Amino acid sequence: MIKAVIFDLDNTLMDFMKMKRQAVEAAADAMIDAGLKMSKEKLIEKIYSIYWKEGIEDQQIFDKVLLQEFGYVDYKILAAGIIGYRRAKEANMCVYPHVHMTLMELVKRGIKMCIISDAPRLPVWMRIVALNLHHYFDFVLTYEDTGVKKPSPKPFLMALERLGTKPEETLMVGDWAERDIVGAKQFNMITVFARYGDEFNTQVSGADYEINDIIELLEIIDRSKTESQLLLFDKNQNEGK
Repeated sequence: MIKAVIFDLDNTLMDFMKMKRQAVEAAADAMIDAGLKMSKEKLIEKIYSIYWKEGIEDQQIFDKVLLQEFGYVDYKILAAGIIGYRRAKEANMCVYPHVHMTLMELVKRGIKMCIISDAPRLPVWMRIVALNLHHYFDFVLTYEDTGVKKPSPKPFLMALERLGTKPEETLMVGDWAERDIVGAKQFNMITVFARYGDEFNTQVSGADYEINDIIELLEIIDRSKTESQLLLFDKNQNEGK
């Protein structure tokens, strides 16, 4: 029977890449409007090339693009980019459909919940609070809490210890098969691949379950409860013989 659920955050609970794409486009428009002599397509390409190299959470992304292309930072253009980015980020930050409904139902059922994220602590908490998710979870583990990224076993072990549950009683839900699913499988946790958040066109996730809507978790948990009850019934029947 499932007693706890561990969630990834970005592209599992919230549509992170939708927010990122909209924010980057708005930043590019604002920087060009402020006087940057570059096509929007090229600017966006430059931004993502640095993101993929140095990390999607890079807080100096526009400084680096300007330094790389022109050798100096024009602060009028930098400020325009930052403001455009922040406005679009706030406007496009959203959870996936049925997230609040599902989390509320899990709380009602007494199921413990936590988040494991590879992102830095403050941005993670900013997103969680902005989306009004902070009341659902027993705790949150970020990169700064664990010192390593998934699929390292450390975040999963820390989560299990703090939850106080066995691996077979714990679901891991995530969108990144090579990190979320592989990491949880090391402990024989039950794994759920969030197909709806997959940005890598993953063909084979390796997960025990795949879902296209987070609300499908409830069915998985119900099924697990029924199976546990049947096993207990069979055990009692055999012991009574």
